[in-house]
Amino acid sequence: MLIDTTAPRKSTKELILEVSLKLFSKKGYKSTSVRDIAADVGITQSGLYNHFKGKDAILEALIGDLMSSAIVKIFKDRSIDDLAQTGKSLLFSIATTFKLISFDRKNEVLFKFLMQELYKNSTIRDIYNEHFYQGNVKKLSSVFFIMMQQEKIKPADPLFLAHEFFAPLFFYQMQVNLLKVDSKSTSSMVTLFEKHVDYFWENNKIAKQESLF
Repeated sequence: MLIDTTAPRKSTKELILEVSLKLFSKKGYKSTSVRDIAADVGITQSGLYNHFKGKDAILEALIGDLMSSAIVKIFKDRSIDDLAQTGKSLLFSIATTFKLISFDRKNEVLFKFLMQELYKNSTIRDIYNEHFYQGNVKKLSSVFFIMMQQEKIKPADPLFLAHEFFAPLFFYQMQVNLLKVDSKSTSSMVTLFEKHVDYFWENNKIAKQESLF
């Protein structure tokens, strides 16, 4: 068998995350030990600790990949005021990110693992809530608050509005994964992410009054 030597070699950290996800999905989070992960990667436990403090840190990195990293890039290095100026395009960027996550194989495996573990493990719940609620909902609520001050959208509770925007995206993401589990077509879900943005924006924007003169 020919080996593709042009393919980029994965770093030890990437291999740890890849192996951890495989073992977590197969054995469960609590039943997987750091020793198991290190053995599958082909390194010592101390070698693993050079990259992660422990199993919780590995899990946090995995959840970060799914729930925060791609979305954080939308908010990263931009002020709340600048983001508020982008209006509807910001919401499209967030929805598109959720859509890409939903149809990505790696994230599909991780998402299914999380749904199984959320009710079993308080650590996983805490990490999940931190990455989603603290990292995304509150940031978007701050953006909405500025948009309200600038009279781009109607006055409302900005935190509630942020939840209202994110909730359908999570539902669509869940539905895509459930359809995949049953090997059913996901074509009905493809446009829902963008349609949600259109509907949300049309119902919350402030229509500018045209001058009669």
